This record gives sequence, C-alpha cells and structure tokens, in this order.
Amino acid sequence: MTARTYQVVTYGCQMNVHDSERIAGVLEAAGYVKSDETPAPGEIGLADVVVFNTCAVRENAADRLYGNLGHIASVKARRPGMQLAVGGCIAQKDRADMLKRAPWVDAVFGTNNMGALPALLDRARVMGEAQVEIKESLEVFPSTLPTHRDSAFAAWVSISVGCNNTCSFCIVPSLRGKETDRRPGEILAEVQALASLGVQEVTLLGQNVNTYGVAFGQPHAFAELLRACGQTGLRRVRFTSPHPAYFTDDVIEAMTATPNVMPSLHMPLQSGSDAILKSMRRSYRAAKYIDILSRVRAALPDAAVTTDLIVGFPGETEADFEATLDVVRQARFAGAFTFLYSQRPGTPAASLPDQVPADVVQNRYERLVRVVDDIAWDENKKLVGQTVEVLIADNEGRKDAATHRVSGRARDNRLVHIGLPDEVTARPGDVVQAVVTYAAPHHLVADGEATVTRTAGGDAWAAQQ
Repeated sequence: MTARTYQVVTYGCQMNVHDSERIAGVLEAAGYVKSDETPAPGEIGLADVVVFNTCAVRENAADRLYGNLGHIASVKARRPGMQLAVGGCIAQKDRADMLKRAPWVDAVFGTNNMGALPALLDRARVMGEAQVEIKESLEVFPSTLPTHRDSAFAAWVSISVGCNNTCSFCIVPSLRGKETDRRPGEILAEVQALASLGVQEVTLLGQNVNTYGVAFGQPHAFAELLRACGQTGLRRVRFTSPHPAYFTDDVIEAMTATPNVMPSLHMPLQSGSDAILKSMRRSYRAAKYIDILSRVRAALPDAAVTTDLIVGFPGETEADFEATLDVVRQARFAGAFTFLYSQRPGTPAASLPDQVPADVVQNRYERLVRVVDDIAWDENKKLVGQTVEVLIADNEGRKDAATHRVSGRARDNRLVHIGLPDEVTARPGDVVQAVVTYAAPHHLVADGEATVTRTAGGDAWAAQQ
C-alpha cells in the first residue's frame, strides 16, 4: 500500500513555522510521507493531505486562507480521497464556523492539540464527515511531539507558549492561552541533541522570551538559559522576541558574556507615541525603549536591532506618527517589519473610536518605510570593507543561481550575498568569512576576499541531499 503524502502550508510568525515542523513530524510518525512535489511560490501542491497552519494576527492572513481553501475545493472534488485540514490560530478562533465557510474541510484542530491531527484525519475518512477538535488548554508541550525539521543546520527551539499580556490589538493570548514554560533541562537537552546532529544555529522561541521562568518562579531564568546555551557546543544562539517592558540588564550581561549568543536583537516597538502605547496597553514608553537600546549598544557596540511597527492604530494623530518617526531615527534600526493596523474582531482595539482613514494610514506607512529603509541603508554602508562571518543558507538568495553567489546571515542577522571564486564552494551550513563590498537597505554584498570553513552543519545538509 502506497503511503499517503502530505503538504503543510504555513502562515504567520516563526512560532507557526516551528509548529508546522511539529505537524509534519506527527504526520510522518503516523505513516504519511512529505510530498515530493515542489509547488511554485504561492501555489498549493497536490498531496493527499494538505494542512493549513494559520495565523489570526492580521486580517489578510485570514483572507488568504479562505481564498486558498476556495481555490483548492475544485481540486479536492476531482481527487477522491484527498483531505484538507486547518490548524493554528484561525482554527482556534473560528472553530466549527470554519465549516460553514468551507464545508469541504475534513479536519479542524487548534493550537493546543496538534498531536490529534492523524486521528482526526482517520475519523473523517471513516465517518465521512468533518472532525473538529479544539482544546482550551495545552495538552502536551509541542516540543514533546515528533518533528520534521526543514533545515539540517538551523533549528527553532520553543521555550514557552502563550502570553500573559493583554495588548489591545492582539488576539494571540485568547488563542494560545497563558504563558506556559518548559523546564530548562528539557530545553538544554533538546539544544544539545541538535548540536550533536550538526546544527550550527538555534533560535529560542517564545511570545515574550524574556518573561521565561515566570511559570516556575525564576525571574532570571532567561538570562541563565542563554548562558547555559553557551556550553552546548553550538556556534550560534538567537532568540525572539523579547518584550521591552521586561528587558533587564541580566539579559544584556548574558548576551555579552556568552560568545555564541549573537549580537542581534529583535524587539517590537509598535509605536513611538506614549499615548498610542498606552492605548495599545503596551506597558513601557518610548524613553524606556530608547534607554534599553542605549544599554544594549554600550555593551554590544556591533549589535543590530530590528523591530515591529504598527501604523494607523485607532486614534493615531499626525503628532503621534511623528513621534514614531522620531524614535525610529533615534533607534537607528537595521530593519523593521512595518504593518498597517488590522482591525481584528475580538480584540479591545477593534471597538475603539477614531479609526484612522485608510488613505491616511497608507500615506503614513509609505513615509515610515522610506525612513526605515534610509536608516538601514546608512547603517549597512558602515559595514563596507569589514569582514563578516556568514552562515550559508539554502533559501535566502532568490537570485543566487543567476548571480553565482551564495547567501546567508551574518552574526548580526544581516542578509549577505557572497561571490566565491569558481574553484571554491560553500554548502548550506558552512561558514564563510567575507569582506563586504556593497550595501543596500536590506542586504549586503561580499564579492571580495572570502574564506570557507566546512562544518558539521554542511555535512548534515549534504547527507540530506
């Protein structure tokens, strides 16, 4: 009997990307095999089971999901035995109502019971009707589930799930629940196991990583975890995302004292206006944010800081927006994920008065992007002529084949495209020391001198080919 194939389509953040690895692992443990079809970008393949792992943070992600479900309905109708499953935050939010909009879906599962997916698919097949199972609290920590990791040399490691904050624009706490922390020993065991397999870089994941330890009463647990990761043999450790309200000096000290913790920091600002931050229920103000950056840069002068910014939050005036631009100019971000405010039903902000007109939001968004890009470009130009250490990846450079370059991330997480001589090769997972020759707002080019170090990560990648 031929094994049934699967494909996982992922929307949203790094947490969802890691969850998709768990979904794939659970399916493979149940006997499914990953489809060898490679769909074009934005397209959905023709696997026997297609799973949509969804994000509810922004309205366009929900629109894309239901659009793709509509598109694939006709495909499913022509393929007897094909099954569709929807999981993640939209599934947790919409629940059985999803079947009213897409009755051809076979299984709906939530953020707290990914491990139930194979059983739901089996029941749907046997009973001939859709199965919906949503749990209100975590059944097992996702990291205890089987995993199909997408990369042989870089890995996500979840340290916590859920969130104890109540940001007025965010629906995540109601969908993923209160923060639940893994024990440090479990995390370190996973990190050490990954290092033994050749993994060169681990990213620690949590909704607010720097509140890690609150569930078991250890307020300095995150800094201690970073220091412990320094003893695991890993080349690189990253983390995302810390919350400014809880960012403390012990984390900065741990970053400074632990050589394999990378000098990069992604810390969401959201707005530079104190009035808007208060309305967002963000428990810090602009001055505190800037003070954190000053302390980070005093300890780590080469650190690159990136952020998240929301434009057009209800009640945002031109003065509020100018305050955001002012903080951006002070912060000198290496990059920013900028978003137009998305009105999400079920969040306190959705019912706030003074929703900002769409044309005003769009104008502010474009102005903000220009300022962010100009600053990022200026900061990148400072690196021309400097040597950077780059971990080569296999999916970072869309034009690598045409330009005869390899691409990857520097220690500060900047994207670098490297030109190597014809006789020199660097595999994904290998490390290259290269001299930067050109800077653009969103990447660096290093077509000068380069030295390749072959690593166990490159060996692991080669073994997968």
